[in-house]
Amino acid sequence: MHETRRIESRAPAVAARAVAGRTLAARAGVGEAVVVRAVARRAVAAWLVAAWLPGLAAAPAQAQEPVDLLLHNGRVFTADELLSTYSAVAVRDGRIVALGWNELTDRYRAARTIDLAGRLALPGFVDTHVHMRGNPERWIDLAGLESLAELKARVTRKAEQLGAGEWITGYGWSEDELAEQRRPFRQDLDDAAPANPVILTRAGGHSSVASSLALDAAGLTPETETPPGGIIEVDEQGRVNGILREGAQGLVSRLVPDPTPDELRASFVENLRDLLRLGVTSIIHAGVDIAGYAAWEAVYAEHAGEVPRAAVQLRVPPDPARAIAMLDRFRRRTGDGDEWLRVGPMKFFVDGGYTGAAAWTLEPYKGQPDYYGSGPLIDEAGLMEISRAAHDRGWQMGFHTIGDAAIAMTVDVWARMLEESPRADHRHYLNHFTVRPPAETMRKMATWNIHIAQQPNFTYTLEGRYAEHLEGERYATNNPLRSPMRHGVFVALGSDILPIGPMVGLQAAVTRQGMSGAVVGPGEALTMPEAIVGYTRLAAHLTFEEEEKGSLEVGKLADLVVLSQDLLTIDPARTMETEVDLTVLGGRVVYER
Repeated sequence: MHETRRIESRAPAVAARAVAGRTLAARAGVGEAVVVRAVARRAVAAWLVAAWLPGLAAAPAQAQEPVDLLLHNGRVFTADELLSTYSAVAVRDGRIVALGWNELTDRYRAARTIDLAGRLALPGFVDTHVHMRGNPERWIDLAGLESLAELKARVTRKAEQLGAGEWITGYGWSEDELAEQRRPFRQDLDDAAPANPVILTRAGGHSSVASSLALDAAGLTPETETPPGGIIEVDEQGRVNGILREGAQGLVSRLVPDPTPDELRASFVENLRDLLRLGVTSIIHAGVDIAGYAAWEAVYAEHAGEVPRAAVQLRVPPDPARAIAMLDRFRRRTGDGDEWLRVGPMKFFVDGGYTGAAAWTLEPYKGQPDYYGSGPLIDEAGLMEISRAAHDRGWQMGFHTIGDAAIAMTVDVWARMLEESPRADHRHYLNHFTVRPPAETMRKMATWNIHIAQQPNFTYTLEGRYAEHLEGERYATNNPLRSPMRHGVFVALGSDILPIGPMVGLQAAVTRQGMSGAVVGPGEALTMPEAIVGYTRLAAHLTFEEEEKGSLEVGKLADLVVLSQDLLTIDPARTMETEVDLTVLGGRVVYER
């Protein structure tokens, strides 16, 4: 009778809830029509159930229905349009069959029952921007290092393992995390591995440091011509210091011998599985070529159900003719695939990033009155040619735009394209959106339904880079959230692996704290429910899968996580202390802490 009374009491309040839904739409970046449709669907269901459930209660007791999984006695935050909360959820054949209260334990007989013991359950996190690959034997993990001494020690150990003359690569160092508060230079790598060519990529991927042997192998000098946007740094004496930014990295990295597929395969699968430990059940992988997509298909043919669901972006080259030829050669487009692996948006780089630093900006960098970044990486005519070709072929586009100049140019091009070639529900979006563009650009984005895949964790992890290169309002509003939403722009969340753990992004989105603890631009902060929705339901919308996943609703895929702390009640500044206790993917428990 408790369930009957709950449904009956909610049915007469449909009109009020529709109004509340419109308010949520404005706050969470969802169209009003979507919310009203959802409210209407739920209202019809509520009246139907209210009509027959009292009679059912008077009937003889029914046998318990079998289900595969039942979670109860907790707080189940659904992230649906109404931010509904329950205490129990039942799963059968990979999908949610019921949400309710602890009475579900009487209604269903489960193959496995989990007592949440008051813990919070959420939809699995959907990360809108990651980079996943296998690790060659020559590769070193440099994430989380606290000193240059540690970095050099790891390089030395790898040199001893591989032997003289072998290339050494690695990823993940950040000067902001090192005690010395500086970048490694060529001399540091020469000290660590004098007999090996070495190139180590900074976290974020927009710059690298190379050793003298590596630079010499590539024949690099201060006069070497670089690809558009590429920079070869020099020291005070005009000598190459080892730092390579953006496209200049490829001048050295192209010399590194390719690993074998077998060498990469096992670690690639393991790296994907590790995402489940973080509660990430779906991802958008940010860019492969045609051969790279075939490698993903091979992995998912064998391991679907063991690794997160994935939408994989096709990355095209900056030359319009080559980009269009690649699209035609691929013979597929956004959405092709199944619930485990599908083709994602087309990816293109309009500018560089701040770890370079090379983002293309409307105003000069702080303390560098003549430097506006190293963009654009393509002119307006070329950007229109590539965009129009993809759009007219039915592709969704997710372009890399970090600086406000890159954002403004891309929006202007896309607005003209959409006016000339309208397409309903295209869901084109900008990746990153780090430097807030003029209000007119955001209004144009809302008009033409151009979305954002934002990384709030950048505000935390890249605090030092922004403090060095931005100032005033541009610094305070880095990686904006609230202001584009106020202009009616759709904003979904992700990580770009800096780091990939969703707790960093959630904490930064709600607190706007950097690594130092300083709060930057509190007016851009979200509430915790909004941040969770941005990392789940709205992120699923970005891949056209919001009817299948992203929220816990009857009929949707049973992808969910159980957390060690209730994010909805704790101090948001403690979010990063939260552990993932349990991850469920397609109704199967795939990770338990």
